[in-house]
Parts: sequence; C-alpha cells; structure tokens
Amino acid sequence: MDFQEKIKELLAQHVRGDIALEIPPDPCFGHFAFPCFILAKEWKKNPAQIAQEIAQKLPKQDFIEKIAATGPYVNFFIDKQAFITATLTKILNEKEQYGSSRSGKGKKALIEHTSINPNASPHMGRARNALIGDALVRLLRFEGYATDVHYFVNDVGKQIAMLVYGCKDSKKVTFEQLLNVYVGINNRAESDKSVEEEVFALLKSLENKDEAIVKRFRQIVNTCIDGQAALLKRLGITYDSFDYESEFLWNGDTEKALAKLKESGRLFEDGEGRLVLDLKEFNLVMKTPVLVLTRNDKTSLYPLRDIAYSLRKAKLASGRNIIVLGEDQKLYLQQLHAALSLLDAKAPEPVHYSFVLLSEGKMSTRKGNLVLLSDFMQEAVSKAEKELLKREPELSWAALKKKAEAIGFGALKYSILKVSPEKNVTFDWSSALRFEGDTGPYLQYTYARLNSILAKNKTAINGKKAALLLREDKEAAVIRILSQFPNSIAEASHQLRPHIIANYAYTLAQAANELYHRHPVLKAENDIKDARIVLLMCVNQVLKTALSLLGISVLERM
Repeated sequence: MDFQEKIKELLAQHVRGDIALEIPPDPCFGHFAFPCFILAKEWKKNPAQIAQEIAQKLPKQDFIEKIAATGPYVNFFIDKQAFITATLTKILNEKEQYGSSRSGKGKKALIEHTSINPNASPHMGRARNALIGDALVRLLRFEGYATDVHYFVNDVGKQIAMLVYGCKDSKKVTFEQLLNVYVGINNRAESDKSVEEEVFALLKSLENKDEAIVKRFRQIVNTCIDGQAALLKRLGITYDSFDYESEFLWNGDTEKALAKLKESGRLFEDGEGRLVLDLKEFNLVMKTPVLVLTRNDKTSLYPLRDIAYSLRKAKLASGRNIIVLGEDQKLYLQQLHAALSLLDAKAPEPVHYSFVLLSEGKMSTRKGNLVLLSDFMQEAVSKAEKELLKREPELSWAALKKKAEAIGFGALKYSILKVSPEKNVTFDWSSALRFEGDTGPYLQYTYARLNSILAKNKTAINGKKAALLLREDKEAAVIRILSQFPNSIAEASHQLRPHIIANYAYTLAQAANELYHRHPVLKAENDIKDARIVLLMCVNQVLKTALSLLGISVLERM
C-alpha cells in the first residue's frame, strides 16, 4: 500500500491543489506530516488552527493508527504492523528497483558535465564536476529518464593555444607531460609579453581555419581528451558525446546567434570595436552590465560559442537540460540565461559546486598548486591494498587489485559526493580512506559484514510474517529509514543533489550497525533470527542501490 497516496486522497477532500507531505525528523510526530502554512492565505486562519480543523475532519482509516495536529502540522501515525509489512514487502518485491518512482519514464535528460579545459590531467577540484555529474546521470537514469551525457570540449580557447604554443618544438607530447608544459608556458608568459601575442596569432589562424594550425590544435586536444576520458572511465564515468567548441567557429551557428541577438536591439559595438550584449534590463550584479561576445577583430569569444552550443542543447533536450559547473561561474550562467532568453531559448538547470581545498587554499592548474586526480586514485588504491592485506592476507594479486580499486575509488567518490555541492570540500587523505565513520569504506564494510550473515542463513519467512516478529525499537528505526528511501530519491533527483543519497546511505548503515550490535542475529531464537534475516536482506538491497547511484561498488566480503 502506498500510504502517502492514500493520505493525499484523504486530504484532497478538504484541500485544493497539490498536496505535499513531509517526513517528520522525529518518530514521535508520526510517519507523515502535512504542513498547513500554504493554506493560511486562502483560509484566512492561523496554520495551527487549520491543522486542528483538518485533523478533526479526516475520517478514521484501518491503516492509520492516529491523526493529530501539532502546531501547524497534521501528523499521521500509520499502524505499526501495516507500516512494517508494507515496507519490507515492497523492498523484497521490487528489489533493485525499490526507491524509484519512475518519474522520468518516457522523458529524456541531457546532462553536460566535466567540460574542463583539455590542457592537462584533471586535479581533484575539477574532478568534483565529473563525480557530481556522473551521480546525477545515475540518479536520473534510476528514475526512468533516458540520459544523454555531453562533454563540451573547449578546444579553441586561450589556454589551449598556450599549450599548443608550448608544444611547438615537440614532435609528440604525452598526456602525462601536458601539465608541466602548461605550467611552464604560463610562467614564461608572465615575463615575456611576446608569448601572448603569438598565442593570439594562433587563435586568429585557427578561426580562419588554417589547416596546419587546426591540425596542431586537434592533436594536442585529442591527446588530452583521450587521457582524461581513459582516467575517468576507470571511475566508471563515461560520455555519450564529446562536443568540440571549434565546430561552432565554422558551422555558421555563431553568426546565426549574432544575427538573432542583433534583432533584439541589444547588440552593439563598444569603444574597443568588440560586439557586446547589453544586459542592463536584467539587473545582474556586475560592474559593467554587458556580455562581450567578440574580440575587436570580430573573432568569437567563448560566450558566443557557448550561446550557439546552448541553443543546440535546448533543441536536443526534450525533458531536463542540466549543466554542472563551478560556483565561480554563477554570474556567467546568469548572463548566458539572459542572452538565451532574448533568443526565446530555455537555459539549462545549473548545479553549481564549490571548491575542493588543500590546506593552503584553492587548487590551480596554471600555478601547478594541485593534487591530481590520478595521484589520488593511485594513493587511494595503495592504502586500500595495505588495509586489505591485514584483513585478507590470502588474497591473490588480481583479487587484491580489484578489491583495492573498489575501496579506494569508493573512498574518493564518497568523500566528494557526501558534501552538498555548494559547500567546500577540504581535501584530506586520511579521513576519506578510513574504514570507520562517515566514509565510503565504512559503507562498503557494512554491506560486506551483513552479506556474510546472509550468505550463511536462508529464510522462507516473508515480509508479512517478519513484521509480526520485529518489535524492538532498533528494528523499527531501521525500517523507518528504509521506508524513507523513495523520498530521498525523489528529493535528490528534483533538487539535483546527490549528497542526499550519500547522507541517506550513511544514516542507514549507522542504524543497521546499531541494530546488529544491540540485537545479534545469529544468536536470536529461530523465528526472530529469520525475521531479522529478512530485515538485513532489505537493508543490503537498499544500501547496494544507494551506493550504485553514487557509482560505488559493493563487495561481498571485506
């Protein structure tokens, strides 16, 4: 039984419009709550008074133990046995699909993420984009969306031209060498102004489609993109389309966008000869309310090419159109949104993320002050290998490597994804790789430990019979958390916040461990033991699903 829908049907007899239920943080306020604030204006009454009236009007139902008004909320207490039976049965029946509302069925979601400059191996700050983006792809796919994952390759920007210039005397440069080349040429440019002049000359030749220059740019860019893609693929992150910015230099889309913007009456040439877009009417917080679209020689700048790209994505996205980008791009996205509105095009939904910090501050590829994702991955696997050898010294080399990658990469992902995107992540080797506390390895270990119990103990008890036997408070706490998984999925997918799933997984693992320590399974009486086996089956199914949405593998044994 879907208790929320049944409660909404009851409320619909007295409340008009959409009805949204909340899950109270404290069980003493029931299983579900209806906030009455939204009715205050319509009913012209205090929300607390409205809650009292509604609670008195609602008829008693077999599945509801009690309806009570507490302040501005109408609280619903579901019959304990009905609630436990419904929760366990639903998980056992739906298995890996439990939690999905299939809200995206028949819909498509286009997600652009990563899109970092193809000038070096990514550092941990840039990797946060890819990790968040991949988790969103997994989450939306779980909700039934057909997903289309895009990477916008900035292959014509100044940073790439700097790299092309820095590699001009090298016949072949490897992906691993690009970072040192990039840092070196930036250091040189600070003291030698001729470097920048030559870099802009390269960009001019590129825009004029000089074949030799185009070939040089594409060789460097593809070396980097291939290296980045291979690295991220090890983390299970893949893309459906790499969209090259240079395409918009030559396919006429930028000229079409300029022509349409000119029709708006807000495109003009400034005192420096550049084409700029007047954005004063949008009241953006910026020193000069214009968006510069070209250089004074009328060659396009990134914003113009991005407008053309965004117009294409808007046509491709039949459902949700999402972009993941740093919080330092908030103003730029507002500018892009304004420009697209002048073209009657809808801007993508943004997911802004903050920085991954070192103890000395923000990472910078240009300065070389960073921790590379590849280094972190290697260190994470190395530390996981050492820990595994303590626990399972008999492991073969192949098995050790496979498990170590699952644990190390899980630690990496969880340490980033458990933090709300708008908050900074403080980079810390030791805390991310711990096997206890709020870490990926702790969640994987919880799954493995419960799995070892399940592997040795089978039961024929179904959810309904188990519900009659699970009477302990710790058991009820775990079941209550299990019941909240669909709401966590809905909230995370609506808000595009994967940390909600990470936090849910930790809460569930904590409650399961507390139950295990307080009420041992194997020493319980036969029927109680079997009922708890059913409960552990449900915990592991939901925990496995939650971790998979974060791109984290579970291990059967640790």
